[in-house]
Amino acid sequence: MWSALSPLLRLPLLLFLFLSLGLLHSGQAQQRPRTTNVPEDVRPTPRILNAPQPNSPTRDTTAAVSGTPDSLNVAAGGRKGAVETTVKYKAQDSIRFEVQNKRAILYDKANVDYGTMNLKAALITVDYSKNLVTAEGTKDSTGRVQDRPLFKQGAETYQAGRIDYNIKTKRGRITDVVTQQGEGFIHAETLKKNALGEAFGRNAVYTTCNLEHPHFYINASKMKLVPGPKQKVVTGPFNLVIGDIPTPLGFLFGYFPSPKSNKRASGLIIPTFGQAADRGFFLRNGGYYWAANEHIGVRLTGDIYSGNADRFGGWRGTAEMQYITRYRFSGLFSFNYSEQPTERLLGSTDVNTNPAYNIPRSSRNFALAWNHTPVARPNGGRFSANVNVSSNNYYRQNSYNQRLYLTPAFQSNISYSKQLRNAPINYSVNLSQNQNTQAGTMDFILPDVSAQLARQYVYELLGLESRGKIYEQLAFSYTVRYNNTLSNSLPARQINGGAIPLLGGSNQTTVLPVRFSNLNKLLRNSQAGMQHDFGITLGSFNLLKYFNFNPGVTYGETWYFKELNYQFVREAQAVRVDTTRGFYRLYNFSANASLGTNFYGTIVRKGTHKIQALRHKVTPQLTFSYSPAPASPLDRNNRNQPFQLVQLGDLRDPSTGQLYSESALYRDNQGGLLLPRFSNSLFAARTTRDVRLLSFSLQNQVEMKVRNSNDTTGTTPFNKVSLIDGLDFNTAYDFAAPSFKLQDLNSSFRTQVARKLSVTVTGRFSFYQRDSLGVLKDKYLWQQDKIRLARLADASTTITYQFNPAQGNRKSTIRRDVAPVNDPSLGSPTRIDPYEDYVDFSIPWDLNTNLTVTYRDPGPLPSRPNRVRPNAYTGASLNLNGSVKLTETLRFGFSTNYDFVNKTPAFTNLDITKDLHCWQITGNWRPFGPTRGYFVNIAAKSTLLQDLKLSRNKTFLNF
Repeated sequence: MWSALSPLLRLPLLLFLFLSLGLLHSGQAQQRPRTTNVPEDVRPTPRILNAPQPNSPTRDTTAAVSGTPDSLNVAAGGRKGAVETTVKYKAQDSIRFEVQNKRAILYDKANVDYGTMNLKAALITVDYSKNLVTAEGTKDSTGRVQDRPLFKQGAETYQAGRIDYNIKTKRGRITDVVTQQGEGFIHAETLKKNALGEAFGRNAVYTTCNLEHPHFYINASKMKLVPGPKQKVVTGPFNLVIGDIPTPLGFLFGYFPSPKSNKRASGLIIPTFGQAADRGFFLRNGGYYWAANEHIGVRLTGDIYSGNADRFGGWRGTAEMQYITRYRFSGLFSFNYSEQPTERLLGSTDVNTNPAYNIPRSSRNFALAWNHTPVARPNGGRFSANVNVSSNNYYRQNSYNQRLYLTPAFQSNISYSKQLRNAPINYSVNLSQNQNTQAGTMDFILPDVSAQLARQYVYELLGLESRGKIYEQLAFSYTVRYNNTLSNSLPARQINGGAIPLLGGSNQTTVLPVRFSNLNKLLRNSQAGMQHDFGITLGSFNLLKYFNFNPGVTYGETWYFKELNYQFVREAQAVRVDTTRGFYRLYNFSANASLGTNFYGTIVRKGTHKIQALRHKVTPQLTFSYSPAPASPLDRNNRNQPFQLVQLGDLRDPSTGQLYSESALYRDNQGGLLLPRFSNSLFAARTTRDVRLLSFSLQNQVEMKVRNSNDTTGTTPFNKVSLIDGLDFNTAYDFAAPSFKLQDLNSSFRTQVARKLSVTVTGRFSFYQRDSLGVLKDKYLWQQDKIRLARLADASTTITYQFNPAQGNRKSTIRRDVAPVNDPSLGSPTRIDPYEDYVDFSIPWDLNTNLTVTYRDPGPLPSRPNRVRPNAYTGASLNLNGSVKLTETLRFGFSTNYDFVNKTPAFTNLDITKDLHCWQITGNWRPFGPTRGYFVNIAAKSTLLQDLKLSRNKTFLNF
């Protein structure tokens, strides 16, 4: 009957049939709303082929379909269909509809979208009678399968040989499947998926290698994939297979958490294990990571060492908390504590490669670090912290990091600053600490408070309008600072290098241990002071059209809360020193004026030369400063004195037997000795004598204008190139100085060539003569028979060059990929080994050089057998670091230093990295220096399997 219909009648009939089945002519199928005004179908019932028996289930050979044969609402008044949303489908070749079988077959590059589900394959069959979608690939002429089915549902992706999926039950079966879960890949012979999104695999493997035939995998007969925010992979008994070779490494079950990249999860941290040469077997960096919320992550890890026999090898614990609030602040707090024996527990017969044993100085050590970084906000307070406090030997006993191992001092600082809104006042509060791990000294500044009043113009405060008058430039500013310092270093008290006997205090520096029992002594050793500075700006004036004249006046006061009192004790023939508390002040006044200008020398070339012009900029400046001396110590009624006059009575010089009061040194002071009242205070006296200082500076810059050959639009026809970044000179002459009025001439030269070569030269020249012993005389070099202008006293030269292949781009523009983080988003512990997580194989080679040479005048004395003339070159070192790509997967890197003065290499690092696709081999060798040793590591690159590795090392710490 169908063949008897004309083509004109076939098209309307097909359209009517598809509409009745719920399929749109545009290739979309959607559920029709139920209506009550649709007339009954009066057509004859068509003949149905292979009609099922009443109440009999539909046959499902894939185990993915269940229920009654027809789940579609094909007529008015029928029940609700299984198609819950729009079905979009398309194919590149053709789409065939089998109306009687209720099927649609899509050929070549077929694509079906149903809600969050997307299916692509070479051949897709949609069976509406069974709610079943089937996808398969096709073989080409060589027998290779093309357009294998690709199934996506939400964030999950499956690639397989065949896919059967039930739209109604959302269950499916996938054969020969490959899917990705987090960083891992699942290969399974058969995978069944239920309505909850869970997948059950048979004869499956788990790997982090993204190849079709992976280099290694975990083989399990049963596997389950659990979706959700805490997606995971759970297996039954498994074993590890490397290079298609089964290994006995395995367990009764496997658990592989695979959190999404933007999600964090709490869980155990599996420790690494190994053998320490001095402390026995160890488990290291094992513990627990707790993702408290989206802002805080806590990591608790530890190490434990077995020791030898009944002697425990010690342990180390680390607690870290990282926090972050977007657009406000971020920070990391960590605390480390370790206990270890102070003697070697295990011996070694390895003479050649095992370094000398590093004997621990103490059994218990700790290290505390806190870093808090705020996000700058307008008119908001800024709180920041950078704290690093540790025992004197923690990093020398627990860190492989050369910088931490060799650094003798650590600084900490906590600060808060704020600019008051609608007010020209800002203030800051700082707490800081300086620690010297070698000397064992600690200095605390608790606190350092300062406030500043920005420059205020007088005419604005008086409410006057600006008319361009000179008096409108009159302005003032004010700064106040309070500082309190606490130190465990008690300074030595000496007079004239210890020649004069002293009562009170010690003539040697004493270091107190920082503990609560010494708190009183530490508080007594504290120093506090306050400084005030009141500045008056008189304005800026142009003189003779080209000169800029800037005068100013400053008044300052320094407040002290402790004073040293000296008294000569005749019975003891010594000077007694007492510390008294009270309020003491020193004030000072100074005036200054500067005169400066700029002038240029320019050479312009006509025509189309490559070098179009040269320009030389010269900036000379003269500055005169005047500050009167404070009150003389002879004026006992004036307390503005930084010194105290002490009468020495009949005290004699033990070397000459002469009375100190009769020597020329003390005759001008009426036989007395001038001693500082505020020695070792925070703020030194601003001035102790008259100052009339004339300073001179001269700055030079040379630039070149070069024609831009790359400009085709005419917008930037020339480029500026700096030939000399700076050629500067400065010196000063003090008219009030008793001797050596002319100060040394300091000079510096800076230039950079082609953004690769950087040269810096500094020098200091002296204008004075010296005697045969090298002691300076108050006579100028041009006053001697052999006239000279100046003598080079010391100099330094630093040359830096960066070698690298341009590859059409300058090094500064070569794209540098950010190394992937091998840790969760929050809480990254300080790694104990120096391995790099990431190596850029796109750069063929790279070399950076730095040569530093320092010179000091050795003096006029020649070398003799009993007197060696000092080397003029006090330092000459060459630093090299770089890397080279030997092959596409092998890279060698190094950093070294050679001291030409001592003729020794130091701190040499040799690194090698081999990329094995999903594995990586890294090695590090330090042949010289106190941190000598080697590391070798073969590990999987995935962070999920970061504990799947083999490590070997021997270092100065004997781990």
